[in-house]
Amino acid sequence: MSLAGDPDETGVDPDAADACSFAAPAETRTASPLRHFISTETTGAALLVAAALVALVWANSPASGAYEDLWHLRLAVQLAGGGIDLDLHHWVNDGLMVVFFFVIGLEVRREFAVGELTDRRRLRVPLVAGLGGMLVPAALYLLLNPTGEAAAGWGVVIGTDTAFLLGALALVGPRVSTQLRIFLLTLTVIDDIVAVSVIGVVYSDGLEPAALAVAAACLVLLVVLDRVGEWRASPYVVTVLVLWIATLESGVHAAIAGMVSGLLVPAADPDRRLVQRAAARVRRFQQSPLPQVQRQARRELNRAVSVNERLQEVLHGWTSFVVVPVFALANAGIDLRDGVLRDALGSPITWGVVLGLVLGKLLGIGLGALGAVRLGAGELPEGVGAGHTLAGAALSGIGFTVSLLIIGLAFDDQRMQDEAKVGVLLAAVLAAALGWLVFAVAARFFDQRDAALPTTLAEPVDPATDHVAGPPDAPLTLVEYFDYECPFCARATGAAREVRRHFGDRLRYVARHLPLAVHPHAVLAGVAAEAAGRQGRFWEMHDLLFSNQDRLSRADLLEHAATLGLDVDRFAADLDDPALLARVERDETSAAGGGVRGTPTFFVGTERHQGPYDARSLIAALEAAAQRTRS
Repeated sequence: MSLAGDPDETGVDPDAADACSFAAPAETRTASPLRHFISTETTGAALLVAAALVALVWANSPASGAYEDLWHLRLAVQLAGGGIDLDLHHWVNDGLMVVFFFVIGLEVRREFAVGELTDRRRLRVPLVAGLGGMLVPAALYLLLNPTGEAAAGWGVVIGTDTAFLLGALALVGPRVSTQLRIFLLTLTVIDDIVAVSVIGVVYSDGLEPAALAVAAACLVLLVVLDRVGEWRASPYVVTVLVLWIATLESGVHAAIAGMVSGLLVPAADPDRRLVQRAAARVRRFQQSPLPQVQRQARRELNRAVSVNERLQEVLHGWTSFVVVPVFALANAGIDLRDGVLRDALGSPITWGVVLGLVLGKLLGIGLGALGAVRLGAGELPEGVGAGHTLAGAALSGIGFTVSLLIIGLAFDDQRMQDEAKVGVLLAAVLAAALGWLVFAVAARFFDQRDAALPTTLAEPVDPATDHVAGPPDAPLTLVEYFDYECPFCARATGAAREVRRHFGDRLRYVARHLPLAVHPHAVLAGVAAEAAGRQGRFWEMHDLLFSNQDRLSRADLLEHAATLGLDVDRFAADLDDPALLARVERDETSAAGGGVRGTPTFFVGTERHQGPYDARSLIAALEAAAQRTRS
C-alpha cells in the first residue's frame, strides 16, 4: 500500500529497490504489504463515501421506491431440496460482509504472527486505548439512552471504520503520518475483534445446536489444517464456506464466522529453502517452458508464501473496492423526508450515537493511550506525539461500516434505525472536523507536524570509534546500516564501492551494523567483523562475509579468519567478548534513533537517504548535498 504521498520510511524506495526488514520484533517487516494495505483502504474510502452519497440521494429522490424494492428482492440458492433464501440486503450484510470480516481476521493473524504485533509489548498502549475507545462511547450512549429498546443501540458506537479513518487521515492529517497510521491500524484491530464478538454474542438469538456443532467442527478442522502445515488455499476456502453456512443457520451472526476463521488461517515468513526451491523451478521453466514444468513452478511459488497472505492478496481489493461500497449503498440510504430528519435531530438515539462516537472516542482512545504511557505500560510509536494521538482518536469517531451493521441488528423499529443512521452520518462529519482541528492545534502550538520516523542521523560519525573508509575529514559522508546476511546489502556494497571510486578522497564511507531478527547469523557475523577489526582487518572480513553469505556459522567464521591470516585462537575468544557484542548493539541503537527499520539504509551526510540505493542514485544524492553545502 503508496502512503498517499508519504516517503518510504525504511529509507528505501520499495518500487525501485529491494530491502531486508525487521521480522520480530517488527516495525515494518516489509514495507510493501503495509503500504499496499493503507493505499487500498484510503482509495476504498473514496468509493465508500461515493456509495453512501449515492444511497442518500437515491433514497430521497422520486425513485426511492426502486431503492427499497432493490434490496428486498429475494435470491435463493437451492441444492437437493435445501439451500439459502435471503433478500439482497441480507445477502450483503450476512454474506458479503463475512468476506470483509474474514479479511480482517487474516490481517490480524498476520500481524500477530509476523507483523506489528509479534512484539507483544507494542500491544499494551493500543489495547488500553482500544478498550477505552469502546467502554467510554458505550457509557456516553447509555447516559442518554439508559433503558428500553433504545438502550440496545450501545453497540453502535464501539466500532471504527478503518477505511474511512485512513481516508480522513490522508485528507486532514499531517503530510507524513506513517507512524500514526500504523498505531491507529493496531488499535482498530482490537476494535474489530471486540465489535465482531459483540455482534456474534449480543446480537444473536434463536440458536440451533446442530448447526452450531457443524460450525465448531469447521473451526477444529481449520486448526488441524494449520497444525499439519497445509499450504494449499482450497481446503481453507471450502471449510470457511461450510462454516459460513452453518453459522448462518445457527442463529449466530455470520460476521463472527468470518473473523474467527480468518484468525485461524496460518501466516508465516517465507521459508528461505522454499523460496530457493521455487526460484530453481522458475529457472527450470525458463529453460523448458512446458506445461508440467510451469505447474511445478507455480506449486513451489505458492508454497513459498503463506496461505494467509495469498488469500489476502486475492480478497483485499475485492473487499475494499466492491464489498464495502456495496454495503454502504445498501445501508446508508435513509429517507429523510416526512419529518424523519426533524425527529432524528430531536432524538436521544441520534445524539447518543453522536456523543458516543465523537466525544467518546476522543476521550476513550486519546486519554486511554496517553494514560497508559504515563503509567509506564508502554510508549507511543516513535514520531507520534500527544497531539497526533488525540487527533487520531477524534478521527476514530467515524464508525460507519460496523456501526451501520449493528444498527440493523440492534433495532427492529425502522424509525429508530433511521435515527441511529443519522447519528452515524453526523458523527462522521463532526469527527473528521474535530480531527482536523486537533491536528491544526498540535502543529501550530506544540510543533507536532509530521507523525513520522526521524530522518536525521542519531549518532554523529566519530572516526575514533566508527569504521571509516576514506579520509576521516572528507567533505562528504555516506553512512550505511547493513546486515551481513541481507542479500540486498551485498548488492549495495558493490554500489558503495562504485560511489567511493567516483568521489575518491572527497568521500568518507562509514559502515554500521544493523543485524535483523530475521537473519539468525547476522549478530555473530557482526561480532566477527569487529573481532577481525581488533587485528586490523575489519574491511577485509567485511568483504569476505558479504561474499560468503551462505557460510556464516561459527565454524565458517573461524575458517574465514584463517583465510585472512588472523590469529584464530584470539579471534575465537573475541567472538565471545561481550564488549564486541555491545559495539554491534550500539550501532543498532543509533539506527533506531535515526528511524532506520531495514537494511540497507544510507545516510547522506546526516540525512536519511530516501529512494533507490544504486550507485547512480547515491552519487546524485551526494552531489546534491555538496551543492547545498557550497550554496
